[in-house]
Amino acid sequence: MNIKIKTLTMKKYISLSIALFTMFTIALSQPNQNNADSILGIFWSPKKDAKIEIFKRGDKYFGKSIWSSSTRKDLKNPNESLRNRNLLGVEFLSNFIYNGNGYEDGTIYDPESGKTYDCKISFSGKNLKVRGYIGISLFGRTELFERVI
Repeated sequence: MNIKIKTLTMKKYISLSIALFTMFTIALSQPNQNNADSILGIFWSPKKDAKIEIFKRGDKYFGKSIWSSSTRKDLKNPNESLRNRNLLGVEFLSNFIYNGNGYEDGTIYDPESGKTYDCKISFSGKNLKVRGYIGISLFGRTELFERVI
């Protein structure tokens, strides 16, 4: 009788182990809700005077203006030959790499100052927290981009 109980216990243990292994394998193979491409879409700029489309080129992420409340030129650009271009269509966000929690190693161009800053992006709910900084992210500013689509 004692041997029969141990056999049943061992069979239950093996069955449970197989079931858990199968569940973990399936869970890891399914796309994560916070997968890298969840950033793709259209977002309002912080002042809601422009819409920015986040798109993917290769394995990196970029953002460009696709709508603006006014026609503006890139007057502060340090490259004089670009000062006459319209800001509509300009890539403001460049070369972001997904790290599993957010997006890093990118840059953001600020047309108000004509400067380009290091940048990282993370989610705040369905919206984006975009942090531009110089050197280390401790010295920077975070703006919220609200998802449109």
